[in-house]
Amino acid sequence: MKRIVTFALLLLVSLLGLTFALMNAESVQLHYYFGDIQAPLSLVVVIAIILGASMGVLASMGVVFGQKRELTKLRKSTRIAKQEVSNLRSLPLNDGH
Repeated sequence: MKRIVTFALLLLVSLLGLTFALMNAESVQLHYYFGDIQAPLSLVVVIAIILGASMGVLASMGVVFGQKRELTKLRKSTRIAKQEVSNLRSLPLNDGH
């Protein structure tokens, strides 16, 4: 069932993308630092979305790596604490009376 829903959503997104491309087939002039080109509007929009998403992923990588480093430290700390608890539980009880 999950595969069918995923396939249907993928098909819907593909159809929406195709209709978007067909509705925006006009050619636009794109000026950038090294020159300029003419490209279909739909292609320019798709490339802009891909570049924006890529930059967003790259910008968040610092946070992700920091959190992974902190998670590693916390897991090590938890492992040490569990070992200490295990060692304390294994000690014999002595009544000091």
